[in-house]
Amino acid sequence: MTADRTTDYGVDALAIGAHPDDVELFCGGIVARLGQLGYAVGVADLTRGERASHGTPEERARETAAASEVLGLAFRDNVGLPDTELAVTTEQVTAVVALLRARRPELVLAPWPDDRHPDHVAAGRLVERALFFASVRKFAPETGGRFVPRQVLYYALRARITPSFVVDTSAAAEQKLRAIACYASQVQRPPGGDATLISAPGAIAAIEARDRYYGSMIGASHGEAVRSPTTPGLVDPLRHARDNPFRDAHATEAREA
Repeated sequence: MTADRTTDYGVDALAIGAHPDDVELFCGGIVARLGQLGYAVGVADLTRGERASHGTPEERARETAAASEVLGLAFRDNVGLPDTELAVTTEQVTAVVALLRARRPELVLAPWPDDRHPDHVAAGRLVERALFFASVRKFAPETGGRFVPRQVLYYALRARITPSFVVDTSAAAEQKLRAIACYASQVQRPPGGDATLISAPGAIAAIEARDRYYGSMIGASHGEAVRSPTTPGLVDPLRHARDNPFRDAHATEAREA
């Protein structure tokens, strides 16, 4: 538990994904790194991935439990929404509002709503709407009191984003890969099975390459990009520059330019 947590908050951070393995694949480094820094972090999967091309719901549940242990999560929730049918409906928004009000995360990590997978797009929009209505006292009052997180950040899925900033995940890179490897039913193509994007040859290497690309932007070995829905502000820009561990890399780039 962090020393400066207010009584209005529950868990330090909550990462939300459409399917089990989305968080591991696309913001697993941030989740693992927050845990290393001593924060209590949870994950909420909106669906069980029950209509995936490979694996059964039972297999996915076992894999999810193993990955959660690797990441060192404080908890893992499943909202139980229907796979392939995520949509911004009152019923589904209410379910996510209930999650937010129950867990009361200080930081929410949500999927950026731009992706080839319709469920990923819908998940981003669904969380966005739920975040708003969680703050409306008279919306679904049976789900609990109004709630507003301190910070919301969107993580990139397949589509490239212009980041508000990049989180250094160098220390968590190996841990992220171990968590992804827990999803054998998804990342390993079974003999005679259909080809999927995540089980294609080089798929995991591509994710690793992307993390290295974002890391290179800040002078780190690995990084994950996030977008803020609002403009990030600094109270003391000079203190930020002095405390920034990547300032030497930026200075080197300036000298070499």
